[in-house]
Amino acid sequence: MDRFPFPDDLIRAQRDWHATYRALAVPSPRHSTELRRRLLLLSVRIEWHPFWSTPAGWSPAARVELRRLTGGDQRAAA
Repeated sequence: MDRFPFPDDLIRAQRDWHATYRALAVPSPRHSTELRRRLLLLSVRIEWHPFWSTPAGWSPAARVELRRLTGGDQRAAA
């Protein structure tokens, strides 16, 4: 059972954010302006999602869990 009941649209937006970030992180990305705009749009959509106003979304751990669930194995080597 999930600890946080994330809405599907929030999960989809966070997954799209990760995919866009990875596309922008490659050397010399194509269409970088569009990618940056999309990343900004998705960031706003995620930050202001109504879920964060619910009791389940009040915890900072919920944001960490959303990123963990949607990030997959695509971790950048630091």
